[in-house]
Amino acid sequence: MPSHPFEGVTTVIDAFVYDAVRTPFGRFGGSLATTRPDDLAALVVRAVVDRSPGLRTDPGVVDEVVFGNANGAGEENRNVARMATLLAGLPTSIPGTTVNRLCGSSLDAAIIASRQVETGDSDVVLVGGVESMTRAPWVMPKTEKPYPAGNLELSSTTLGWRLVNPRMPSEWTVSLGEATEQLREKHGVTRERQDEFAARSHRLADAAWGEGFYDDLVVPVPGVDLGWDESIRPDTTVERLAGLKTSFRKEGGTVTAGNASPLNDGASAVLVGSAAARERLGLDPVARIAGRGASALDPQYFGFAPVEAADRALARAGITWADVSAVELNEAFAAQSLACIDAWGIDPEIVNRHGGAIAIGHPLGASGGRIVGTLARSLQRSGERWGVACICIGVGQGLAMVLENVTA
Repeated sequence: MPSHPFEGVTTVIDAFVYDAVRTPFGRFGGSLATTRPDDLAALVVRAVVDRSPGLRTDPGVVDEVVFGNANGAGEENRNVARMATLLAGLPTSIPGTTVNRLCGSSLDAAIIASRQVETGDSDVVLVGGVESMTRAPWVMPKTEKPYPAGNLELSSTTLGWRLVNPRMPSEWTVSLGEATEQLREKHGVTRERQDEFAARSHRLADAAWGEGFYDDLVVPVPGVDLGWDESIRPDTTVERLAGLKTSFRKEGGTVTAGNASPLNDGASAVLVGSAAARERLGLDPVARIAGRGASALDPQYFGFAPVEAADRALARAGITWADVSAVELNEAFAAQSLACIDAWGIDPEIVNRHGGAIAIGHPLGASGGRIVGTLARSLQRSGERWGVACICIGVGQGLAMVLENVTA
């Protein structure tokens, strides 16, 4: 018998991305406004199952469904992962859990799945995320005393702080836009650079759709006439963006509706499994999940948190930025994206080559799954080896994942 419980244990289980899909992302109040978030989630769950020969035959191969969602207060019914699994017609024996790390929720779901696979707890995990920012409800706290005589105020759950604890320092609870203004001041990001970055996002997203890059990544929503991401504006120019008024500061501001991500609706899904799952799924893996990283800092500087998260993920993958050929960085705001790119010292041209969230949209809980799926397919098509998917998260957090192309 071994003298130590781990003596002689050398088996390493790797986690792989096998497939990824998403819906087109709709504008706030746009084409997906009449579609419930649990139905959007069920749609991408079913799509992943139908695209796998093994899952079509036996969906019970899925060990668990993990979904990200930043709201949960409305039609998601608290645990949208379980709701989506049931609505998609999967066996009731498949458990489901919902994770909330705000904007990073579905990337967190993929990270959770990779750990389950690597520890041997699961062989196949279906992950993803969903958000309907249009249908996010208003909420009202219960009164401390019954029968209040005065008016009561509703709070929107669409985005940002709500029902804030008065013990929170005021510098932490500024709006996301004001926080970004503070971040760009700290890192010297100009309005001109932000508008150029935003115009690039629209140009590249439009080109990627036109070239068919997203054809295999996006599934239509039944009954909805929406072929592309609804927020893409092909005619966007730096000159037009320069003419927009600032949104959060009347004097000295730089952040506008044009150089920030919009409010959106949509869902994404990613199929994660072990090497052994290949035979059960009837699919070849696309990318190995090689490193993960999480970080946190002062809440008002949330947009800079991906810097440390990505650096940690690279270190755990055993590579450096010099090895990286593609980056999917969720564009919450142009200013924070540029601050991260500058800090890494990387070539901006390897970042979001198929457009980013400023153009495509940012339905909070779905964005992490979108960038993982886009990165995996981008590496597969280019033949490049290493890529990084990373995202900033409100209240001062960041997440990152390193993928290794295994199709080259």
